[in-house]
Amino acid sequence: MPKVFYLAYGSNLHPLRLQERVPSARVVGVIELSGYQLVFHKQSNDDSGKCLLSKTLDILCKIYVVLYEFDISHKAALDEAEGIGNGYDEELMSVTLDGSDYRAYIYMASITHINSALIPYTWYKNLVIAGARFHNFPVDYIESIESVPSREDLNESRQTKNQNLLERMFTYQ
Repeated sequence: MPKVFYLAYGSNLHPLRLQERVPSARVVGVIELSGYQLVFHKQSNDDSGKCLLSKTLDILCKIYVVLYEFDISHKAALDEAEGIGNGYDEELMSVTLDGSDYRAYIYMASITHINSALIPYTWYKNLVIAGARFHNFPVDYIESIESVPSREDLNESRQTKNQNLLERMFTYQ
């Protein structure tokens, strides 16, 4: 089966989360990207902020992403879960890891879905932190995510579902 490559930077960082959406997902490695910052201003259909990569002219700004590969037959499921055409657009990005070049899909927020007044739900921010910790991102990068203001989700079923996912992530090997 042909493979595609994908760059995760938000709630899909952790392999458990991604494998529940894309069963064939396999970690290739972690990549540092300069000239971007991670913010939580992508308008979600639940009225909270989700992750987006914001380009910056400051070359000292950097983010960390995880390069995954998976069967091309699973791409449509990830497109649907991410909301292609409804807040995220897909782009192909060229990246290098361990001397090998890759063309990987990445989901970038549509300009129509960016609102800097938004903040994430606490469970969502914790999904991102769990993925960053799993991949041993630098401590200062994780601390910058932890410092993002967040709010509790008043939808109890969504809150419980995601809390259960977080608990499973903590025991994932």
